[in-house]
Amino acid sequence: MTHWLPTVLVLALLAAGVGAYRFEWGQRYLPWLAADPVTEPEAVLPPAGLDLPEWDVAVADDEPVVGSADIAPDKVAAAIAPYVTDPDLGRHVVGAVTSLTPGSPVWTTGDGRYLPASTTKLLTLGAALATLGPDQTFTTRVVRGAGPREVVLVGGGDPLLASQPVALAEAESTYPARADVATLALTAAEALGGTGRVRVRFDDSLFTGPTDNPAWRRDYVPDDIVSPITALMVDSGIEPDRLSRSDDPSLAAARAFAAALTAAGVRVVGEPQRAVVRPGAEELASVESAPLSEIAERILDVSDNEGAEVVGHQVGLAVSGTGSFEAGAAAVLETLGGLGIDVSGDEVYDGSGLSRRNRVAATTLLALIQHAAGPDGDALRNLVTGMPVAGFTGSLTYRFADGPAVARGLVRAKTGTLTGVHALAGIAVGRDGEPMAFVFGADKSPPLKKVDAQEALDRAAAALAACRCSASVVE
Repeated sequence: MTHWLPTVLVLALLAAGVGAYRFEWGQRYLPWLAADPVTEPEAVLPPAGLDLPEWDVAVADDEPVVGSADIAPDKVAAAIAPYVTDPDLGRHVVGAVTSLTPGSPVWTTGDGRYLPASTTKLLTLGAALATLGPDQTFTTRVVRGAGPREVVLVGGGDPLLASQPVALAEAESTYPARADVATLALTAAEALGGTGRVRVRFDDSLFTGPTDNPAWRRDYVPDDIVSPITALMVDSGIEPDRLSRSDDPSLAAARAFAAALTAAGVRVVGEPQRAVVRPGAEELASVESAPLSEIAERILDVSDNEGAEVVGHQVGLAVSGTGSFEAGAAAVLETLGGLGIDVSGDEVYDGSGLSRRNRVAATTLLALIQHAAGPDGDALRNLVTGMPVAGFTGSLTYRFADGPAVARGLVRAKTGTLTGVHALAGIAVGRDGEPMAFVFGADKSPPLKKVDAQEALDRAAAALAACRCSASVVE
């Protein structure tokens, strides 16, 4: 029996690694594989061989990053052709590269539409920032219930609501700040007079429809790949053991709130029950989320699936008055169309990109990136600032190890990963100083070639950073 033990251990480690890669679990379950999602952004030492220029404090952070020169498509093709034609990417590869100036020449390869995986989050958050505004916050409340000693926890669709306040030692490095139900309970206990007996109810009726997206694979929620999506979630629906997810995140949030009330000296009777608050109910306490601008940066940085879905529901509420998967997806496309982006051939079924039914044109992502980076994109600028930096932050912290070293620090991109699907969309600054928007996607890649396929896309983006691809540059 003992001679099988090493084999079993190796297989278990391989299975864990495949799961982390396939579903972007690294930052949650295998923290040594990616930057900590709680303390992002973190300080990462510059990779060996990277020579960064001195920081110019005179450059304003909110300035548009639009370049002044068009790309030369032939130069782009020469730079990246060896990578986008890599057989490890499979038989369906799309790519598009252009400058950040709308209407400029575009280099493309493939038929244009691809399964976007988590690059869908760019669409969701772009629509949210355009519709709700970067300063939008989300409120979680406690109000008096129907009975004299009944309180109701009311979910406001806060994507980052926590069960506990961040520890003092981590507070300075946590980004963004999180509202939490424990602090909410303390304020509510004070409003209730401290001691006494109450029954806890909870209202998550802000969102409607199924909590498990019909367009997802049937095992996603049961197998704890993603949480059911509700308007009242703490810790993204993850249980305190950090290894499993709640079947009812709203109930879990209410239980955490009830436990905090008890710790504050209030006697809580019975199990929390669902309710719908009556109009005009007296508010006892509330907590406010971070602004959407910061929430968007965090969701993009660590590819937070639950956060993206909650934000998608909020877009649905803002556009149609309905917070659901279906309404959110429709509202995202409607909002992007209103920005002048051609979404006529796009199909979107969720906010996170977990759905394998999504199909998006590479040019849709290009147009969105151009808008967010341009002079009219102030409201969407956090799409640019939130994308991970190659070799430094979020889901790109430990990527771009191969290829031109200059790419580390000069590529910002959102990743996308599902079984047989690899995508990368973002901005690369070329050797001539001109920024380029790019989108690469391969959605029929051999599953056994997943690492090689990912590296091929990384090398393609790195080649852009090493390229003097401006049409104005004479070789």
